Amino acid sequence: MHDKTLALTARALQAGEISSVELTNRCLERIRRFDESLNAFITVTGDRALEQAAAADRRIAAGDATALTGIPIAHKDIFCTAGIRTSCGSRMLDNFISPYDATVVERLSRAGAVMLGKTNMDEFAMGSSNETSFYGAVHNPWDRDKVPGGSSGGSAAAVAARLVPAATGTDTGGSIRQPAALAGVTGLKPTYGRVSRYGMVAFASSLDQAGTLTQTAEDAALLLEAMAGCDSRDSTSLDEPVPDYSRAIGEPLEGLTIGVPENFFDDGLDAGNAAALTEALGELERLGAKLKSIRLDNVHLSVPAYYVVAPAEASSNLSRFDGVRYGYRSPEAMAGDLNAFYRRNRGEGFGAEVKRRILIGAWVLSTGYYDAYYLQAQKVRQLISGDFARAFEDVDIVAGPTTPTPAFGIGQKTGDPVQMYLNDIYTIGANLAGLPAMSVPCGFSGALPVGLQLIGPHLSEARLLQTAHHFQRETDWHARVPPGYGENP
Repeated sequence: MHDKTLALTARALQAGEISSVELTNRCLERIRRFDESLNAFITVTGDRALEQAAAADRRIAAGDATALTGIPIAHKDIFCTAGIRTSCGSRMLDNFISPYDATVVERLSRAGAVMLGKTNMDEFAMGSSNETSFYGAVHNPWDRDKVPGGSSGGSAAAVAARLVPAATGTDTGGSIRQPAALAGVTGLKPTYGRVSRYGMVAFASSLDQAGTLTQTAEDAALLLEAMAGCDSRDSTSLDEPVPDYSRAIGEPLEGLTIGVPENFFDDGLDAGNAAALTEALGELERLGAKLKSIRLDNVHLSVPAYYVVAPAEASSNLSRFDGVRYGYRSPEAMAGDLNAFYRRNRGEGFGAEVKRRILIGAWVLSTGYYDAYYLQAQKVRQLISGDFARAFEDVDIVAGPTTPTPAFGIGQKTGDPVQMYLNDIYTIGANLAGLPAMSVPCGFSGALPVGLQLIGPHLSEARLLQTAHHFQRETDWHARVPPGYGENP
């Protein structure tokens, strides 16, 4: 059962072909067998998972089940989980036990999903390769010398290796879509505000959005139905009805117009990626979609704008971590004055990338630099949002690459932050504009997966899922399993 999609597994559970306890045990055995070499999990909650699975089986037997009842999932370790460590991949929160569940965790638990554990991630979601985690790098199951992408790399690797049918993630500048592309799975970032951020540890509050990593668009639709919806505890949560995404994905593609940004297919795009993307766009055209060339003239400014806005917000959000009420406290913290206390706790508790972004953020918000940098970045953000708005006057969705290259080597870009940041050049625009976007497996460059990115207007998740679902009905890229991970434990 480990190789079946979430949707097929749900049907098997409802039909009594397998119990949730049996399924959960199989997943836990696969984690025990494979995760030592992948490092996809920070915490595995085996005992709790089996208790939840037994409860799910009773619920199914009583006829009180949802589509997710009994389905094992994993949560990115940025979501608060009551009684279970929430570390954000950082030494700073290595000992933090949350007293409450994030809304995402709460809603999926209410639907009957079984939590297997918490997945590894770049520290405080700051990274594009899952190498900044205090718990070590995550390895890509397609090639363990390569990165799985970040910051939701643990969730992507776990789904790609079929350790778990689905996982949650967060996307601030591409942190769901980029690892989905590099690991060969389906990653969905909903519209900003579509899914509550309550209990999701903040990185950049105007950009962060919870989403899903799954094998298929159909699986993503099932998860999003349970996760989405207004939450009074999150002031940015959208008060909009949640569509029946599972039903919407089956609607025909005829009449769909897809915009293809010509400036996305430039010299920076790997030739193997370009070939896979061209074939994927051709497949969508054969399915009834119309392709139209467009330009997003300001999207090349997305990386510099993002790396002003996001660090500025991060410097504010992370100021709460000082070792006073919770978080890491240095053994030498009490030696010296209050400033020394803070310096030791934060200096030892945060990693290098987090410190870099806090320093950048504090600098661009400081007197004399706010207008020159932060204010200008916000103006650029509006230009990028305007580019997308004009494009959607003529097209229904935008399609192009998710990443410029396939997965790169572990350690290959850690010494050059700018090259690392450029991995998100195609994904950041959707976050700056608050748009829904997803990455769908569409081929290979050499032996490594390639992702097709789909971006839509606000609240168009149903259209994106529909497009991806039709593409996946005609292709099998999403069904490919990394060598060595297809057999039973």
